Amino acid sequence: MSEITCDEFGPAKVVQLYSPKEQLRVVVVVDNTALGQAIGGVRISARVTVEEVRRLARTMTLKNSIAGLPHGGAKAGIIADPTAPGKERRFRVFARMIRDLTEYIPGPDMGCDETAMAWVKDEIGRSVGLPEEIGGLPLDKLGATGFGVAECAEVAAAAAGVEIKGARLAVQGFGSVGKAAARFLADKGAVLVAVADSTGTVHNPDGLDLPELVKVKDESGSVVNYPKGEILPAEAVIGIDCQILVPAATPDVIHEGNAKAVKARLVLQGANIPATTGAEHILHGRGILVVPDFIANAGGVIMAAMEYAGKSEQEAFAAIRERIWTNTRLVLEKSDAERSLPRAAAVALAQERVLRAMRYQDY
Repeated sequence: MSEITCDEFGPAKVVQLYSPKEQLRVVVVVDNTALGQAIGGVRISARVTVEEVRRLARTMTLKNSIAGLPHGGAKAGIIADPTAPGKERRFRVFARMIRDLTEYIPGPDMGCDETAMAWVKDEIGRSVGLPEEIGGLPLDKLGATGFGVAECAEVAAAAAGVEIKGARLAVQGFGSVGKAAARFLADKGAVLVAVADSTGTVHNPDGLDLPELVKVKDESGSVVNYPKGEILPAEAVIGIDCQILVPAATPDVIHEGNAKAVKARLVLQGANIPATTGAEHILHGRGILVVPDFIANAGGVIMAAMEYAGKSEQEAFAAIRERIWTNTRLVLEKSDAERSLPRAAAVALAQERVLRAMRYQDY
């Protein structure tokens, strides 16, 4: 295992697990539990690394803290092809592997959904983002994360000099988060002009028919089969002429090599760690407002925490709206006052609450 960078916040645990019988490799990082049991998603990917899981776990610590949740941050990575047969078996074995990591509550992330969380709950009695039939608030079905991204836009758009109604929108990644963000932003009047998945980008400056695009994606597996737009390479979505860009897929898709191509005035990070630090500095220097991941996409974990606390769907959506509006305002005001990156302002606010909680503990 490569050396892990540690600081005053953690990580508390970095665990690599292996099932010889199943030939299944798992990485779990419990970053910090000062605020309570750590909630964080399970990412299944053949390319997920220990360092990626560590970065994601830290993001969850910050996200849960600034959202005012009674939970620390963690993340898990199952190193496997999410499309390979035997998904239920993999998740049940994964659950047994983490049975004794009781400080960690798994939730859905890239490559898994509420059904997978039901299998985990059945095995070890703890998970969030469950199907509604067993008392859960299904994050993907309800579009919790995408809803939060759209609510963040309500506050951030003015600061970026953007009017949401009529704004051209581009979405990188068209999974559960990207679809929901596009839907909720379209409900506010944004015009979806480009969408990308791993196979390519579809672009139509006059607007894409979102219901038809979703149908094409669900039936064919790719947005490039949508017939009413220009087909471009997947990475082309970063430079599309738009006002709002939502990266909602994999890490570091905006980097030092393409940050200067971004034409959007507002970047709402629907995915976790979708931009490198260097890219955020470049965008900030160009006057482009970037709302960091653990502010913009906190809707999913807020709903997960509400589910864990026994709250209703209506209470969860109200909490998402209130907390994301409040936190976006706080971060933008602090960033403006200090002339700092929005991420730097957000990190400082989130770390303050964790540090206060850590003072009550002896570890």
